[in-house]
Amino acid sequence: MIGGGLAGLSSAVALAEAGLQVRLLEKRPHLGGRATSYTLPDGSEVDNCQHVTLGCCTNLADFYLRVGAAGKIRFYDRLHFVDAQGRRSTMEASPLPPPLHMAPSFLLFSPLNLADKRAIAGAMMEIALNGGNPPGIGGISMLDWLLRMKQTPAAIERFWRVVLVSALDEELSRTDARYGIEVFWKAFLANKGGYRVGIPSVPLVDLYAGCREAVLQRGGEVRLRCGIREIRVRENRFVSVVMDDGIETTADACILAVPHDVLLNLLPKEMSEGNGPLSGLRNIKTSPITGVHLWYDRTVMTEPFLTLLDHTTQWVFNKTLLYKTSETARTNSRPTGQSGLSSEAEADGQYLQLVISASYDLVPKSRQEIIDLCRRELADVLPATRDAQLRKATVIKEINATFSPEPGVDRWRPPQKMAVDNLFLAGDWTRTSWPATMEGAVRSGYLAAEALLAEFGEPKSFLQPDLPFEGLSKLWAHSNNEAGL
Repeated sequence: MIGGGLAGLSSAVALAEAGLQVRLLEKRPHLGGRATSYTLPDGSEVDNCQHVTLGCCTNLADFYLRVGAAGKIRFYDRLHFVDAQGRRSTMEASPLPPPLHMAPSFLLFSPLNLADKRAIAGAMMEIALNGGNPPGIGGISMLDWLLRMKQTPAAIERFWRVVLVSALDEELSRTDARYGIEVFWKAFLANKGGYRVGIPSVPLVDLYAGCREAVLQRGGEVRLRCGIREIRVRENRFVSVVMDDGIETTADACILAVPHDVLLNLLPKEMSEGNGPLSGLRNIKTSPITGVHLWYDRTVMTEPFLTLLDHTTQWVFNKTLLYKTSETARTNSRPTGQSGLSSEAEADGQYLQLVISASYDLVPKSRQEIIDLCRRELADVLPATRDAQLRKATVIKEINATFSPEPGVDRWRPPQKMAVDNLFLAGDWTRTSWPATMEGAVRSGYLAAEALLAEFGEPKSFLQPDLPFEGLSKLWAHSNNEAGL
């Protein structure tokens, strides 16, 4: 197993549970890949980027359960939004059946006017009535589809873009419409619990201790700081792995769970050049994510997280609150206003993490320019930051954070089973039917494990089904399936 990100970890755990002896090699000093955390020189633990899950991410939930991390994910049923004037709005499910369960909150959503809401409702019904697969979406961008659905500028900027750029790490004009539509179908329309936001209550690296144990307890091995120089293939069959120190090691099979651009440098050139089976990977682009970490000398935010409208900053996570015990977090999960802040919280200060997805404009900017921008935007939505002292700050840019879900990108995404005996692929960029998410990464890992076991004559299933359709969404989805749509 090459690569200790979510794709490699999910493959390794699944295969270890199936009775195989797994050797996991990871070049970094920690597990988790792009969804991990590390320690700053002053001892602060920071995530490379805040990662969240949703209720519709069934395979990620299964993975966390397998490795004993499910209890470290705290789910929230209420979503908090704030606009440039600092006005708060919330969205949460009602007792109505899907797809109507979010309607009461949506109708009261103050950042949108009646014309905006009417346009959004029409597009959402187009998705729901067609069981998540409206006609004519092949090969077009999400923005093209929204314009076809006659969405207002405010509806696009303050609703569709807010959700989708964060979920897919790409601008609407560069996002395949199918992916954007599936986000709303699976998270907001098909099942009442699909939209629930799950946030780790510990640093990300703490989620993976169970992965190491799952491998070691079954006679496997986990090696960190172990870079790979080359994958050797002979007569269309995997032969060995050459590590950075020149040592060559063999195995019965190998799963390559590394970023697609890294993969191109490991395999024989004939596989990725000309008409090689992986030459299409060169057409897959990447998009950036920027994380900004701010430590204030006092409490400046009471919500567990905020989604910002009309700003460059998209999400603000109250890490101080999120890392507290579940009981404390439940008590403080709803905003209480500045008068509700305790003197103890004031003394301890507060740690916030900000996230900007598809952060192309921030890539050339300096660390200080990004911090200054974020502080100005926080002053709009969190007035307490104006008088608070910023004790320290850091910026983490992931330039190639995810693959870009451009229209038609699926034709370049390879399956997990390669046309090479005993060599398999895992990664969110492989063919999973999901975009570049943690759920997509785990799906790829499970699919790679299934393909490997099938080739060895020991078929086993790991992939979990999506959440079941509920309410009217169930009726409409079944009607479209029966009609062959």
